[in-house]
Amino acid sequence: MRVIETVAGVREAVGKERGEGKRVGLVPTMGALHVGHEALIARSVAECDVTVVSIFVNPIQFNQREDFERYPRELGQDVATCNRVGAAIVFAPAHEEMYPRPLDTYVEPGKVAEHLCGPFRPGHFRGVATVVCKLFHAVEADRAYFGEKDAQQLAVIQRMVSDLNMAVEIVPVATVREHDGLAMSSRNARLGEAERRAAPALYAGLREALERLKSGEREAGRVKEAALAVIGREALARVEYLDVVDAASMQPVDQVAGPVRVAVAAWLGGVRLIDNVGFSECPSNISG
Repeated sequence: MRVIETVAGVREAVGKERGEGKRVGLVPTMGALHVGHEALIARSVAECDVTVVSIFVNPIQFNQREDFERYPRELGQDVATCNRVGAAIVFAPAHEEMYPRPLDTYVEPGKVAEHLCGPFRPGHFRGVATVVCKLFHAVEADRAYFGEKDAQQLAVIQRMVSDLNMAVEIVPVATVREHDGLAMSSRNARLGEAERRAAPALYAGLREALERLKSGEREAGRVKEAALAVIGREALARVEYLDVVDAASMQPVDQVAGPVRVAVAAWLGGVRLIDNVGFSECPSNISG
């Protein structure tokens, strides 16, 4: 496995592989890899000839400087994980490589970024879309793999690729959960003991919403009330939002008449967690 630190270097390496007719997969990450990331890498390894994992803590998607500075950086451990799971290349650029000068051009997402996390993290999805666009141009992969846990991020990237005619296939990968249902996240390591015990309440609420939908409830307000009632039993969970949204546009719905996601963000102490479940009339399209 190779570790490459420059755009020119990764472009040359991937170009050589593609020139030999190989399919290239990309897994964009900010490092601090966990089992959820491993599932993304493993999926790419299974479906592609060459898997590239990018590791870059992207400053322009953080709303607060302290969050950026506190984000864990464990490159040596992350490289070992990538090697173990089967990646062929780790693209680990420095900040100066990705942003050699202040940006004057950004990718500005539209309505898909307006709700859910959008109002609470202004500029976040602009930062995500911009860096992912840069990664797509640097790596020029055939497929890119994103987790469904970050459903709004996934929707932003899917819309960007569609709107801008990018030649990359976006592959969603199901959320990986811990034994008690908590969605895998780098933020979980920051939870205190009491907050960690309380955190599964988010998924319990989402599961209640999913059960209501599966039983035939189509009034989004009632679905939300049921989920919030379950989460509300946990005093340490402070809900920021819980909503039922169209799965593609991320726009809130009043009546469920197509594929939707029930999404939640909540604070456990000083740690903000997000999670979601998907629902469609087709049983094979129900995700938790």
